Amino acid sequence: MVLGVLRVNFFFPENGSLKEKRQYLRSIKDKVRASFNVSVAEIEHHELWQRSSLAFVCVAGDREIAEDTINKVKRLLERHYPEFLLDLKVEFFKL
Repeated sequence: MVLGVLRVNFFFPENGSLKEKRQYLRSIKDKVRASFNVSVAEIEHHELWQRSSLAFVCVAGDREIAEDTINKVKRLLERHYPEFLLDLKVEFFKL
């Protein structure tokens, strides 16, 4: 079993409140969840208006499937939200 993790740091330059940030994050999480069977959680910068870090996680029987899923999530984010992405980090763990 393999665990694939995509950690993404976002910057929302025009946000003026936590409410606005959470609206962006809800939209991002809903779009990814609707497209892929992954779990999503905000992992850092909970109280900052313009920053956020999300982790997208998938569990698969082998690394190839986990890589494929994580790469598809990564491409979706790069295609739909390029102006908000600061950096992306991918890791895989064999369980």
